[in-house]
Amino acid sequence: MPSLLLSTPDYRELLAGDVVDVVYCAVPHHLHETLYTDVILSGKALLGEKPFGLDLDQNKNILAEITRHPKVFVRCSSEFPFYPAAQALYRWVQEGRCGKLIDVRAAFLHSSDLDLEKPVNWKRKVMTNGAYGCLGDLGLHTEHLIFRLGIQIDAVQAVLSRFIDQRPDGSGGAAVCETWDNAVLLGSAHHSNQDKPFPVLLETKRLAPGSTNAWSIEVHGLDSSVKFSTEDPNALYYTMSVGREQAWARLNIGSRPQIATHAGSIFEFGFADAMLQMLAAFVLEWTGHSVDFGCATPEETHLSHVLHTAALLAHDQKRQVSMHELIQAQESGAGGNRWL
Repeated sequence: MPSLLLSTPDYRELLAGDVVDVVYCAVPHHLHETLYTDVILSGKALLGEKPFGLDLDQNKNILAEITRHPKVFVRCSSEFPFYPAAQALYRWVQEGRCGKLIDVRAAFLHSSDLDLEKPVNWKRKVMTNGAYGCLGDLGLHTEHLIFRLGIQIDAVQAVLSRFIDQRPDGSGGAAVCETWDNAVLLGSAHHSNQDKPFPVLLETKRLAPGSTNAWSIEVHGLDSSVKFSTEDPNALYYTMSVGREQAWARLNIGSRPQIATHAGSIFEFGFADAMLQMLAAFVLEWTGHSVDFGCATPEETHLSHVLHTAALLAHDQKRQVSMHELIQAQESGAGGNRWL
């Protein structure tokens, strides 16, 4: 590969040179704080994987470093909202076409872990993945579009489940699985456009029979409802009212992404296209151009960490935990809770 200018096993060598302008960083979560901080200190732009830190404290440290270096452009990887039909849903809700919101549901579902012979990896260890379990690696996927819509989750209840106790260790033995397989969060939320709270249901699962990499969001409102799923990736569904009855209509959006491509709108759109749209949005923002829908921000990763930390506490104590309570506990020194 004559065009490859640098190949090195040491990321510090990459950061020290002037060959690279942007770093994409995907490493186990316990390495996020060190590597992301080093990238920021190098002055190179950063596209980091979720969750931007092993826990809430590490996330705050990363964001503090970003604040100290405002000229460094930093974003978080999250591809699914860049599907054209997901973008259409976003615009539909933003324009107020749903009216007052009744409830919101979002999910990100995997099934590969139903293979009990799948070897253990770092995501099954608290030391490398963090206590969030599946929420750490997958949670922001479920939450990104909700946060971007301006929906604020004020309190949360959580059911976290671990069904697989051990997996093959790759050496003929077995290794203990420590992290949560599935997470179901029920939040009480509000939006600045209405005075009444509404529920938000979030499902993040590694054990979801029949699902491979299914991402979905559904927003119900008094005037209309709208939904999208990657299981029907080119379609936006919305309700049409006929008197007292409502029916779901299917609109084929096709390949009409935010950033124009050579492909016409009649073509199909898939995950690889969404990833390219995310990368294009990153480059446009990094170079000073405005986009209607940008990549997930560091601030949105912080919202995710606060929610996940509250979910751990809610599950552990079997009660609803408010975000305000969590923030107060942080400011007062955590009150002895192991996650604060």
